[in-house]
Amino acid sequence: MTTNSVTVKQIANKEKEVRRLFNFMNIMAWSALVIGVVLSLWNVTHFSDKNLTLMVGIGFLVGSVFIYTIGTAIHLVHKRKYEQQENEESNA
Repeated sequence: MTTNSVTVKQIANKEKEVRRLFNFMNIMAWSALVIGVVLSLWNVTHFSDKNLTLMVGIGFLVGSVFIYTIGTAIHLVHKRKYEQQENEESNA
């Protein structure tokens, strides 16, 4: 049976990568939100399902919420994982 040893440097590198991913997804979510608002307001006077820019804009608005939610979930899962590893190391 082997044991896995994890150094502080490896944990710090993984935390840095997760933080970078979270920041990137945050930027992408806000970008999608802005694009969605602009496209939705582009030709809002013709409010119907045949208005392509309105439909694509709504898609960007919905997509931005999903991107933000997924990014936040990834960040929280990894944060809890690192906290749990730190607690296990301090208890050992």
